[in-house]
Amino acid sequence: MSWILLLSLTAVTFFNRYVFLEPKTSIWLPDFALRMLKYAAPCLMVSIALPIIFFEQGEWKGMLNNSYFYGAIFAVWVTAITRKLLLSIALSLLFFYVLIYFF
Repeated sequence: MSWILLLSLTAVTFFNRYVFLEPKTSIWLPDFALRMLKYAAPCLMVSIALPIIFFEQGEWKGMLNNSYFYGAIFAVWVTAITRKLLLSIALSLLFFYVLIYFF
């Protein structure tokens, strides 16, 4: 995945969430639309992360020797336990780089 595509997806997601979820903007949406927008970033991250985790150059990586898979599982687990974004990111990156070093 190229950096331009990744940054453009980030910009689109931020713009959509900021314009519609910021209380200071004059745009008002129904409650069901606001609830759906709160799931936009996680859904986008899943659609970006799954091909990176499970595929390499269009071929299935497998799961037993896949450090990306174990890193993703750890990230989900630590996020569910701590509920703190920066701590989860730091611990997940540390775990992933230690895992890459030993795999």
